[in-house]
Amino acid sequence: MKILCVSKDATICGFANILKREGHEVRLFVDEENERVNLEGMIEKVADWKKELSWVGKEGIVIFDSIGYGKTQDELRADGYLVVGGCEMGDRLEHDRQYGQKILSSCGIKIVPSINFLSAEKAIEFLKEHTGPWVIKQNGHVDKAFNYVGELENNEDAISLLENYCKNNKEECNSIDIQKRIFGVEIGVGRYFNGKDWIGPIEINQEHKSLFSGNIGPKTYEMGTLMWYTDDENNPLFKILNQVKPYLEKIKFHGDFEINSMVNEEGIFPLEITARFGFPAVELQNEIHETSWGEFLQAVAKGEQIDFKFKKGFGVIALVAIPPFPYQIENEKYSPDNLRIFFKENLSEEELAHIHFQEVSRDEKGYYVSGKNGYVLHVSGFGETVEGAREKIYKLIEKIVIPKMFYRNDIGLKFIEEEKGKLEKWGWI
Repeated sequence: MKILCVSKDATICGFANILKREGHEVRLFVDEENERVNLEGMIEKVADWKKELSWVGKEGIVIFDSIGYGKTQDELRADGYLVVGGCEMGDRLEHDRQYGQKILSSCGIKIVPSINFLSAEKAIEFLKEHTGPWVIKQNGHVDKAFNYVGELENNEDAISLLENYCKNNKEECNSIDIQKRIFGVEIGVGRYFNGKDWIGPIEINQEHKSLFSGNIGPKTYEMGTLMWYTDDENNPLFKILNQVKPYLEKIKFHGDFEINSMVNEEGIFPLEITARFGFPAVELQNEIHETSWGEFLQAVAKGEQIDFKFKKGFGVIALVAIPPFPYQIENEKYSPDNLRIFFKENLSEEELAHIHFQEVSRDEKGYYVSGKNGYVLHVSGFGETVEGAREKIYKLIEKIVIPKMFYRNDIGLKFIEEEKGKLEKWGWI
């Protein structure tokens, strides 16, 4: 099958390689010019995705990896193309947090108090007058290092951070969301939607966004994820997700849709919506799928159903990064591009299939870091238990050598030691 991948910032790199390994003809367009250096020697890249529509045709699939392309996706579908990724109104759910919360509320879902401010100064005024703690966020799929989870009831920590942003990063302070902090266990539930109905199994996941093990340090896009599938539509997490079904049908959404929530003994409190492919979620989904991606994505795009086969167990994935991640620092003196990637032994094709390259390219010498952000690769694994999946990924990571590399060594560990028991006690799983 012909598959055209349209990417904002090359986030789809790992998934593009998965599709290529599955035997599809894959072409990749990357919108951001400075990210086009990635996947050289690995995936065929194109300069203008619109000129490739005649190549992919109306039997192939066009994939979009980010919000911002929703209107374009709607137009392509209207022209008869098979498109997976999202839609215009789906983009708004994520790009405008307040709108997303409004839609959740209209679907009968209890929401967390959240307010948008058009300046950091206004947000600071609010925090001085309202007991915390509060969570600082931005709209859209932006730099997660901006986000901060407040610790103090008097909000002095959050106020100090916003004052720092006003001084050093004022251009990014024109839209700030302040959300009341809820205590409990953070967990996500997602499922693909084919424009008419849910398709495939229900996905339960736990993201690990803090930079360091033990959930310490600044927030990142994601340092790793624990995931499993279920086909039990009586699952209480899915019952909440299912309340959004009429809206997704109304907007003709085609793609992966997720609600990330905080749960405790009192209930569920949705935090944010992801109305697009999740990364590295899609690479981790690959560990659990038995049905081929080509067959599945075709059904998602066409609005059809499919007898989807998946493994019973757990998937775990971890990011392997290098400085300056999670920040973008323009300092050529320490730029990581052109660092070689080494392996302590020759890896089999099976082992390489569990490594998902991001800011990486390949030449006659092997793999090397081609980007400047330090967002290098993910390693995924599957097991009948979380312990088994963890063992697989960390054994494989130990075989990788990249100068200054780092990763979290506790993905899924808190679930084993603490959170699984709480979720079962409260009746969420």
